[in-house]
Amino acid sequence: MKRLLLFINLFWMFLLFGQQNRFVLIDVQNQKQYLKKDSLSAVKFLDSLAEHKYYFAKVISVKKEGESTTILFDKGENYNRVFVKINPELAAELNLKPEFETQNLDSLRQKIHNKIFDQGFVFSRVKTKYLGLKNKTPEVELSILQQDKRKINGFVVKGYEKVPKRFLKNLEKEYKGSVYGTKNLLSIQKSLQNHPFVQLEKPPQTLFTKDTTDIYLFLKKKKSNSFDGVLGFGNDKSEKFTINGTLDVQFRNLFNGFETVNVFWQRNPDSGQNFDLKVDVPFVLGSNVGLNIQTNIYKQDSTFANFKFRPSVYYHLSNRQKLGLRGSLETSTVSNSAFLEGKDFNKSGIGLWYEFTEPTEIELFRHKTHIAAEASYASVFYQADDLSSTQSNYFLSAERNFGLKGNHFINLRGEVAGIKSKLPLSTNELLRLGGWNSFRGFNESSLLSNFYYFGTAEYRYLIGEQAFFDVFGQYGQITNDALSTNTKVYSLGLGFNFFIKIGLMSFQISNGNPVGNPMKFSDTKIHWGILSKF
Repeated sequence: MKRLLLFINLFWMFLLFGQQNRFVLIDVQNQKQYLKKDSLSAVKFLDSLAEHKYYFAKVISVKKEGESTTILFDKGENYNRVFVKINPELAAELNLKPEFETQNLDSLRQKIHNKIFDQGFVFSRVKTKYLGLKNKTPEVELSILQQDKRKINGFVVKGYEKVPKRFLKNLEKEYKGSVYGTKNLLSIQKSLQNHPFVQLEKPPQTLFTKDTTDIYLFLKKKKSNSFDGVLGFGNDKSEKFTINGTLDVQFRNLFNGFETVNVFWQRNPDSGQNFDLKVDVPFVLGSNVGLNIQTNIYKQDSTFANFKFRPSVYYHLSNRQKLGLRGSLETSTVSNSAFLEGKDFNKSGIGLWYEFTEPTEIELFRHKTHIAAEASYASVFYQADDLSSTQSNYFLSAERNFGLKGNHFINLRGEVAGIKSKLPLSTNELLRLGGWNSFRGFNESSLLSNFYYFGTAEYRYLIGEQAFFDVFGQYGQITNDALSTNTKVYSLGLGFNFFIKIGLMSFQISNGNPVGNPMKFSDTKIHWGILSKF
């Protein structure tokens, strides 16, 4: 039918070629007019009717009037509406009826093709057989020209080929033998999006041979070393203006093993200093077993100092999940005899921890989802009192970025932690929070507790791919049994984050207070930071 229409159109093109520039085409069904500038445009318009399922369109008449040529045409019936027959077994497999009517045959064919493609029948095709007219409507039979089902046989890395062998084996463990289809291809690509150590230079490609289906990953080594510096401005307990800061330097993947060495230093407005050294080796001897060692020193002016050593061994449950066993050794020394709330102690313990991280497609955000949980048991010895005790510790943190609409996002975060002890806790044992990365609006490590929880809701508006503006609110509870306090606290603030040549620049203003206390301008905290990767 298309060929017949094309022949008619070519005939009229030959007849009208070289005629006047003005062509008026009139649809006799609805008297709608179409103005074309020349005969070629008129022919293309008539030919396009077949593409819109008017297979029996025909020219009624051609009339020349001065410099204008009028063409009357009849589109005829639109045959996108058809009766469809499918083999009952195939219909059941596709979750369709054996006989039904559709308004869009092409869309139905594409839907069926996508479905069998996702089942691994990559080279199968949907066949249409014309059966004739039924009540002036075409009737067709759909069938599938079946080919062999394809499954993923393995991965081939191109570009950055020095990735750990275990990294590749874990991909094969997760996907090898699974059905080759759109769902798994997107899952593979998503698992490598915003990976901390590698990036895809282009989407995964596929090599089909007679017996194998291999996925080619074109990887590039990421600049993953980072320098994170933060300056804070605010008042200390005596309402004296102070400057504090944080330095966080990470050396990552220097030896192509996805290893990390993290050096962290922080000074808070109340003369406290926190030093942390962390070493992480994710694939020890090419296995799925990782090793993490953390050393921490906290010194509160000339009052006391705490030293922690936390070795950990863990197992990769998947590319996103880790489950580990952690030991802990801690000692604290009080150097100021007037500090009666503190005690010298030695502590040793063991615990379990779990971590889940889902990557984000937005580079400005750290992750889409992050969950961390830990529970531990420890024995404590207080030297001065010659007393022993036991403690249990727990920690849970969860964070998620939700896309609302367009460039609007909401970040939700919750955190809870506590220490349960048979004996009263000394001040130098308490949990510390507050500051840039925890409860904003308060000085770094200024909130002391044996139990706390808080929640954060943060609205984010993306400005292109280079910046985002945020407004946040926080609410929580700080419990300190040593002081017999149970305080509800809140904070409000806003910030702006944007990329510059040297990295991600962050600026934040926040103010926090106990619930019921009036907000004072003097309690405002300002943080300015830069995260640079090299």
